[in-house]
Amino acid sequence: MKINNLNSMGVNPYKRNLEKNTAAQKSQTKEDKVEISSKAKDLQQSNEVVKARQEKVQAIKTQLESGNYSIDPQAIAKGLLNFYKK
Repeated sequence: MKINNLNSMGVNPYKRNLEKNTAAQKSQTKEDKVEISSKAKDLQQSNEVVKARQEKVQAIKTQLESGNYSIDPQAIAKGLLNFYKK
């Protein structure tokens, strides 16, 4: 029994679908953008809490270097207890 190529004519229906899908994907490429306002940038740079922390850290560093920094173990213990009781 011999089967002839009837109605094939060199047309591949899967190739058409592939071309349609690639064309659709090319047109649907999107990019995400994030914009930060100038006010938000100013808030990040001039944060008072950050400045206060930096000053406190610098003061502790100078006390450590000079040997004058003392630790209060009772205050640390109370802080830990209060933290874990919450």
